Amino acid sequence: MKKVLLLALSILLLSCITLYAEGTREEEEVGMKVGLVTDVGKVDDKTFNQFAYEGMMRAAEEFDLKADYIETLQPTDYEKNIQTFAEEGYDIIVTVGFMLTDATVMMAEKYPDIYFTGVDQFYPEPLPNTMGLLFSEDQSGFVAGALAAMMTETDVIGIVAGMEIPPVIKFRKGYENGAKYINPGIKVLGVYIDSFTAPDRGKAAAEAQIAEGADVIFGAGGPTGSGGIVAAMEKGVYGIGVDQDEYYTTMGGGPAPYLLSSAMKRVDNAVYTGVKAAVEGTFEGGHWFGNAANDGIGYAPFHDTESKVPGRVKDKLDEIIRMLGDGSLETGVTL
Repeated sequence: MKKVLLLALSILLLSCITLYAEGTREEEEVGMKVGLVTDVGKVDDKTFNQFAYEGMMRAAEEFDLKADYIETLQPTDYEKNIQTFAEEGYDIIVTVGFMLTDATVMMAEKYPDIYFTGVDQFYPEPLPNTMGLLFSEDQSGFVAGALAAMMTETDVIGIVAGMEIPPVIKFRKGYENGAKYINPGIKVLGVYIDSFTAPDRGKAAAEAQIAEGADVIFGAGGPTGSGGIVAAMEKGVYGIGVDQDEYYTTMGGGPAPYLLSSAMKRVDNAVYTGVKAAVEGTFEGGHWFGNAANDGIGYAPFHDTESKVPGRVKDKLDEIIRMLGDGSLETGVTL
């Protein structure tokens, strides 16, 4: 009887050791974990949230990371959502949008062993574990302005900008300077609107600019700016989108016979870069700046207006991107 009992105990102990070993191997196989907290919106919203998610997933697939996301329902959830990932032992947390800056810094202070990377977030005093992902919106705006100046027939162009915050100011000033780089005598109409979610006001502003002779409208202010390019489409004048390719977002994949392009911020590349740095051990507290030199900014394909844009215009845009990248051309924008 004693031998049978000892045998049973031995089998039980061996089973426990085996289960523990298998569990340990599973934990080792998981590797690092990365989580993304959206601004209010979803990861398939075809805007910043989606592009940040795509950048995270590209890194997750390349470096074999466990990846997950939390879609924020309201601004009061920012801190709670970040903390959820922190308490679950995530190694890297990506937060999307300048509205999450304070919550990101607060959580970074509380969890110094976690890497935090934030889209459009500037940290006056960066912590060793925070990387703000910023962009040279002035360069992107400069390219849009140059395109507008080369495509206008009235020598009058317009911009419908969102809230007067640094990224938007850089877009507007870059647009103005890019247009004047091509044509010093061009007239640039512009307005700031104190909301990113007022497409009706953006549309009205664009209509007013069109009434003053503008035949190219740059919408640089989220849905507010998108209202401006919708007005351009309806009035039969050219529009230029912002941040992402608005052929797919605002225009639903076309047809869009008057949408020239979009001044893009490559949020996907930025997030990928931040996660990659954390994985490879090269992460440094501070900021990463997306620009023409590192594919952080650019312009979207012409899509339905491809045949309307002369080859000389396309060549000039590529030249401008190249010169901005190598530093032989500057936007003239300082804040």
